[in-house]
Amino acid sequence: MDTSAVILLVLLLGTLNTVQCQYEETKSADFEGSSPIDNIPEEEKYTVSALIERANKNAGQELDDPDIIEGDIAVDTGFQNAAPCTSRRFFSCKWPRSRDGLVYVPYVISSQYSSREKATIVKAMNSFANATCVRFRPRKRRIFFKDRHYLNIESNTGCWSYVGRRRGRQVVSLARRGCVYHQVIQHELLHALGFHHEQARSDRDMHIRILYENIIRGKESNFEKIKTNNLGTPYDYGSVMHYSRYAFSRNGQPTMVPIPNANVAIGRATQMSSWDIARINRLYKCSQRSYSE
Repeated sequence: MDTSAVILLVLLLGTLNTVQCQYEETKSADFEGSSPIDNIPEEEKYTVSALIERANKNAGQELDDPDIIEGDIAVDTGFQNAAPCTSRRFFSCKWPRSRDGLVYVPYVISSQYSSREKATIVKAMNSFANATCVRFRPRKRRIFFKDRHYLNIESNTGCWSYVGRRRGRQVVSLARRGCVYHQVIQHELLHALGFHHEQARSDRDMHIRILYENIIRGKESNFEKIKTNNLGTPYDYGSVMHYSRYAFSRNGQPTMVPIPNANVAIGRATQMSSWDIARINRLYKCSQRSYSE
């Protein structure tokens, strides 16, 4: 092998090693720093709730951040105990349905994201169109009146969203480090559509038992029940809105156990369940035709 070929091979190997190191650094950067979540079983560390809990370690602490309740729900200061979607009057928390039967949700994605991250976010948004009448679409800035209420997807501290439609520019935070995962994006968008966590359902005590002795001190309020509209659907352990059995654990022990069968898997969804989809279609009165085309 001549000298030029050897030099080329060395350079190629060096480049591959650099790329591999950068990949490992990026992958580990999402989870830097130790926390109680690191003590849970390995197979539970990439659940929706584990990803959100790890990313939200400092969420809500910046000057311009809203208060964060239930792990990732944003509320205005002073409304920490309110059910955000049901406590407002004179302004529907549902996104309006158009004459064609579809529900259009305008959005803007921040330039903070790389092209790959933007593609991941858009792919998660498009997944709603495959089975519901909800259509996330880029905001048409020239039609101000029509798109005056919209989602602004940006990389703030952690993963969080308000519940339901709000007025004007509505932030959904998907931090580049820790939140740009398909299931996490779907989870936050479901909040923006008006949905709460499954374990907060009004009928949850018939399906799970909360083990308060294992919850991180000061995080007990994350397990409060709220008055929910369950839309005639059964409790769903497989919902992408259900936190895992180790959510907010202070000692590596479960904080939620399903009943009567304690061995049922909970909070392991990697995408919306069939019941998540059914709830969207029932809440927004989607017709079969609107999402089968």
